Amino acid sequence: MYITNNPSVALIAEKYGTDWIFVDLETRGKEERQKGMNTVKSQHTIADVKAVKDVLTSSGLLVRINPIYEGTQDEVDAVISNGADIIMLPMWKSAADVRTFLSCVNGRCKTMLLLETREAYECLDEVLAISGIDSIHIGLNDLHLSYGQTFMFEPLANGMVEDICTRIKAAGIPYGFGGIARIGEGTLPAERIVMEHFRLGSTQVILSRSFCDVASCKDVNEVEDVFMKNMKKLRGFEASMESTTDEAYDTNKAEVAKKVAEIVNIIKSKQE
Repeated sequence: MYITNNPSVALIAEKYGTDWIFVDLETRGKEERQKGMNTVKSQHTIADVKAVKDVLTSSGLLVRINPIYEGTQDEVDAVISNGADIIMLPMWKSAADVRTFLSCVNGRCKTMLLLETREAYECLDEVLAISGIDSIHIGLNDLHLSYGQTFMFEPLANGMVEDICTRIKAAGIPYGFGGIARIGEGTLPAERIVMEHFRLGSTQVILSRSFCDVASCKDVNEVEDVFMKNMKKLRGFEASMESTTDEAYDTNKAEVAKKVAEIVNIIKSKQE
């Protein structure tokens, strides 16, 4: 998945094999939750949904709406009428939230839940018993904040993500988690994260701002160059996973835990 409301950038992402182009309408409560953090807070609009949909030919269009509120039905209706293929619900905290969302969609397009709160984790089994959920993505940024943790990959290192994936897998629902930087980059190296995706049976990930930061590119030609080079590296690394042994995955899991602990210690030492 790649987040953009720019049709030209969407076309480039599609050209190099991005499966879902992601228009992000979520604004309600996000500034307060992530205040002071270097995170992407989009200003996408309903009009962007149609503009991006109109140029896509092979990638699907994913739209993240706002958390459940009094205007959810109207927002869902508008998103669907403008061409969304799949709608993502963020910040749900109960099975009732999920049922409300599914009722609003009413089978008109696919649905994805973004699991990113303590409450969502605690009611997961009840939610998994509800029919009509097409996919679940684990949002590491808000999930780690929900637990008062220091670094966004702590839920991956401490076994929480594995527990969630195991339960979703048992329910027969596709799932994924977090985002990745370019291969060879990232505070927690992207290769380590990709290996965890394969070990845990994940089928989806968000290409993060550090994978392609459009704001730092001079023009669309530079954006295309970034996607061309780095999607090739990513797909190449994914292909190498076919010959990876269980022992190698276990070693990588331990290395992820070790690296995350080091990063947490560094962040905490800077805060003191």
